[in-house]
Amino acid sequence: MVSFRKHVIIVIGSFLIAMGTNFFLVPHKVLDGGVIGIALIANYVFDLHIGFVIILCSIPMFIAAWILNREIFYNSLSGMLISSFVIDLLSPLRADFLQLFAPNVIFSAAIGGALIGTGLGLMLRNNASTGGTDLLAHFLARYLPLNVGVIILLMDAIIIGVGGLLLSGSTFVYSVLTIISGGFTTGMCTQRRWARRKRNK
Repeated sequence: MVSFRKHVIIVIGSFLIAMGTNFFLVPHKVLDGGVIGIALIANYVFDLHIGFVIILCSIPMFIAAWILNREIFYNSLSGMLISSFVIDLLSPLRADFLQLFAPNVIFSAAIGGALIGTGLGLMLRNNASTGGTDLLAHFLARYLPLNVGVIILLMDAIIIGVGGLLLSGSTFVYSVLTIISGGFTTGMCTQRRWARRKRNK
């Protein structure tokens, strides 16, 4: 059972992810890594709802999680569903945000990545997540001689590489900035948690 405190953290994290996605990445057609990146490509190319695509892409991974690791399944399901819902909930507000505040693409890529990374970091720090390619990476690490972080990085590189081919070379460059910014803020949010784990070992 997910605690009330964890639900509050998931909602806060989801709003940060939704703000970073809708208000900073989408207006400039910038990508993020993971399932969000796949959903953004689908949005830019086919005009599909981002949250809806995230849920569709996550189904196979959550089926695998249900079979292989129920704890990961329960810790990730709420985060995935709530963040997907909030992303689509805030999408009609993009135009209003841009009327008030229209940042340039470099600033948007960095801030969008930082907001998404902070949202994910808050969830991870409280044993929750949005699932996505992180789940897939955990399962692949069982069968490949690679670290989970390396697998996630490789998947992100493939996603933004495909996005760069479908959209533009500048999309790839700005998306790299988003991933770096997001990785930094996620690391900052989870640093204490990993330090505490080390002390307890």
